[in-house]
Amino acid sequence: MSVGEVAGLIAALALLILVCLLAYPILKLGKVLDETRIMVKGVSDSSIPLLGEVTETVATTNAQLAKVDTITDNATTVTTNAAALTSLFAATAGGPLVKAAAFTYGVRRALGENQRKDVSRRVKEEMKAERKARKRGDVR
Repeated sequence: MSVGEVAGLIAALALLILVCLLAYPILKLGKVLDETRIMVKGVSDSSIPLLGEVTETVATTNAQLAKVDTITDNATTVTTNAAALTSLFAATAGGPLVKAAAFTYGVRRALGENQRKDVSRRVKEEMKAERKARKRGDVR
């Protein structure tokens, strides 16, 4: 064997040792990648039913919101109708009711004045009658 062959053999052995040393971390990295693949598969397997539940929850929530929108629209309609009815009543009966109330107040006031005048007149007549009676009684 010549010096060149021995040098080639040493270089081949060094390359073999280098390949063996690099093969170990590559095998470990392969195992890590296998574990990562298994973990990702597990996450995807458990997240698919979860996404189904979330979709169902969102659909139910949307249905409930549609019902709330309907209720809100109906409440708005009722409020609008009540306001229109109030305006109609005020326009139709408001004027006559105010006039009737004012007339009734005036009649009550006038009757009250007449009654007071009558009572006052009667009291004065009775007082005059009593005075006259006393004077007649004093004279006798």
